[in-house]
Amino acid sequence: MALSQTQLTRMALDITSGLSNHDRFSRLLDTLRESMQCDAAALLEFKGQQFTPLAINGLSPDVLGRRFALQEHPRLEAIARAGDVVRFPADSDLPDPYDGLIPNQGDNLTVHACIGLPLIAEGTLIGAVTIDGFDPEQFKSFTNEQLRGISAIAAASLNNALLIDKLEKQALQSPWSKNNDNPQVSEGDKEIIGQSQVMRNLKQEITVVAPTALNVLIMGETGTGKELIAHEIHLGSDRASKPLVYLNCAALPESVAESELFGHVKGAFTGAVSHRSGKFEVADKGSLFLDEIGELPLSLQSKLLRVLQYGDLQRVGDDRSLKVDVRIIAATNKNLKDEVLAGRFRADLYHRLSVFPIIAPPLRDREQDITLLCGFFIERCRQQLGLQTLRLSPASLAMLEGYSWPGNVRELEHSIYRAAVIARAQYSGKNTMINPEHFEFAQVKSNSQKRSNSKIYPQFTGNLKQATAQFQAEYIRQSLLNNDNNWAATARNLEVDSGNLHRLAKRIGLK
Repeated sequence: MALSQTQLTRMALDITSGLSNHDRFSRLLDTLRESMQCDAAALLEFKGQQFTPLAINGLSPDVLGRRFALQEHPRLEAIARAGDVVRFPADSDLPDPYDGLIPNQGDNLTVHACIGLPLIAEGTLIGAVTIDGFDPEQFKSFTNEQLRGISAIAAASLNNALLIDKLEKQALQSPWSKNNDNPQVSEGDKEIIGQSQVMRNLKQEITVVAPTALNVLIMGETGTGKELIAHEIHLGSDRASKPLVYLNCAALPESVAESELFGHVKGAFTGAVSHRSGKFEVADKGSLFLDEIGELPLSLQSKLLRVLQYGDLQRVGDDRSLKVDVRIIAATNKNLKDEVLAGRFRADLYHRLSVFPIIAPPLRDREQDITLLCGFFIERCRQQLGLQTLRLSPASLAMLEGYSWPGNVRELEHSIYRAAVIARAQYSGKNTMINPEHFEFAQVKSNSQKRSNSKIYPQFTGNLKQATAQFQAEYIRQSLLNNDNNWAATARNLEVDSGNLHRLAKRIGLK
């Protein structure tokens, strides 16, 4: 079977259509899979010596969250270096990055036919398309010339999307900065993962504020990734080539906090055996990230305010003033307005810091990102544990999506790492599957469920209306226990409106 002119034309027309990038890429893969009758396909972006999936078809959903480093995946490295169509032989000894990641095909299934199409724009590799099948003869009827046509269309589609994104960012940045395209800046392995609406809004806010000189206050629960947000803001600013200095205010003993922030001179206090620069001096011309700013002692808040207002500071034990140019990015898991009302935080400092507040959303408000985050963390685990394959069973993924995650993304990361270590100990070889029993909170929940199921339910009394209210209270209480006291999850479990559930709980005495 060969590619028809109609199918190639449909791919080309999708490039100029008014679709979103996600829809455009998905349609491209739909057409590709339909025309080539392949079992799986993926569109990948190449950046920072790694491939990032932008769209997938026929692969496990967590693949979208994985990041494929070239040195870890020899097939992808071969595609990146080839510059032309790559056909891997059916008996190739190079491990396929998608082995075991095609749903409903068994645990030990491996790909037999594989084609890689590097995507080139203006002589530069910008991505790749991978096409996989289980029949070793599956793609023999397709000529290299036809595959090059697909590659050219996909490259044009991806390049257009990247160009539009770049122009949009430049349009937002141009009033503030003339030098934001700094080739020396590398994002490293820090990345904000998420495609939910709240995360798209967050990324837009970061894009807007990053190139400005405004101070930023990041608010959110523990484990929501406030440090990653600070890192993205710094990278998007014209200070990106200068240091981003980190200081955890909660870990500072009050006796050394002033020295840590502003530095000291020799002999300023017992133990000051030499001059020492503080965090503000180190961050000069760069950014200073003050984590847990709500824990900063009141005695230091006034001195911090002076630096923010006038840009000058004094080292401990020194009468001279030093001028610094530092952008402050602060973060807190406290409600600073409440702290101000309680007299534990200065109102003027709060207003100075919160010129541009940003909310880091909790994981329970971005449930659709859990699959992506799982893929991201699992791929990292696979690399660190030296495993050829590390997968998450469908039951595990369903369980993770239904958990409330009070510890947010950090708890999810630690849970996956722990489960991966336990799963590796139970599997021989380098292919490992993470199952529900490998998660600690699943065992706690199972024990809680057993206790709940074994309890003796009360005998309902009174008239029908009163007995009905008693039953509702008991049933809601049981569901609430099974959902770790999370009312939103309980409402979804009971298939009722969250507001109605709260009102009912109050009426029957549960709240």
